[in-house]
Amino acid sequence: MEDNAIKRKSRDFAIDIVRTYQWLCEEEHEFFMSKQILRSGTSVGANVAEGVRGQSKADFFAKMNIALKEASETSFWLDILYATGYLSKE
Repeated sequence: MEDNAIKRKSRDFAIDIVRTYQWLCEEEHEFFMSKQILRSGTSVGANVAEGVRGQSKADFFAKMNIALKEASETSFWLDILYATGYLSKE
């Protein structure tokens, strides 16, 4: 992977989200909200990767904006999982 901090961080975030999803399903038997964070959390990195290879500046900005929206949605689901006791601060 080329040295691009946003791509690297969004990939690492996606890996953390996948591991959180696996834990929630296996240990907490939570399947609805975990699917939501899996979808939105991995979409952040996918949109960043697409944007970096965008066909134009407009395409780049559109993909980055979608990535930002997906990150916001992921934050919402993580907050709900925390508020309902499925996740702790750790």
